[in-house]
Amino acid sequence: MKPKSADISPAAPIAAPKGWLRATIVASLAVAFVVAAFGFIGFLSQLRGAEVKPDRSADGIVVLTGGSSRVSDAMELLAGGYGKRLLISGVHPTNAASDISRSLPDNHSLLRCCVDLDRSAVNTRSNAAETRRWARERGFKSLIVVTSNYHMPRAIVELSHAMPDIQLIPFAVVGEKWRDEPWWTSGATFRLLLSEYVKYVAAEVRVRLADGGLDLAPEPADQPSRSLAPRRPATAQAN
Repeated sequence: MKPKSADISPAAPIAAPKGWLRATIVASLAVAFVVAAFGFIGFLSQLRGAEVKPDRSADGIVVLTGGSSRVSDAMELLAGGYGKRLLISGVHPTNAASDISRSLPDNHSLLRCCVDLDRSAVNTRSNAAETRRWARERGFKSLIVVTSNYHMPRAIVELSHAMPDIQLIPFAVVGEKWRDEPWWTSGATFRLLLSEYVKYVAAEVRVRLADGGLDLAPEPADQPSRSLAPRRPATAQAN
């Protein structure tokens, strides 16, 4: 009579791999959370808490629409001689030309002579493409970039990728709500920052891959733009 072989529980060899897999997943999620948290802190460290006028002028000024007081601040820079012309990028096609004129009654002469409108851009990447066309058509080598403080990091990523040969000087607009209360006390502001951080990371990844030769979303070739309309100021679509 043969001796019985030792009973081998079928669950024993399976339990170890399952436990190892679970531990690996938990550890990976924990590392990803820590990396994301540090990245978010780094993103926040780039945001200005107060508006600081540029320390030098530029050939032109571009304002990316979508936030309060961006256009009025850009007009102040133009009036102060910080640039020769201003591009308002992302003007909503349905807005009336009189909208911005009513909000900036003291700048009618500048609006008539020195402001161009871009009605084609619908997001930050297309803002960059239209700004590149505008700058190249005018031979500009330096631009002051006007947008909200929370939007500036992503805007600079997109603009510098689209125009590596043009010097960009950021002017971050700080909204009243940002100045009046800490961002961490407002759920809406926290959600806005978190959303912008995710978009910023996505833009950074796409741009770095494109720089390395892997362009997952190639841009259409530049065409002569018909959307730059001088002397027709208007309010804009959100970014």
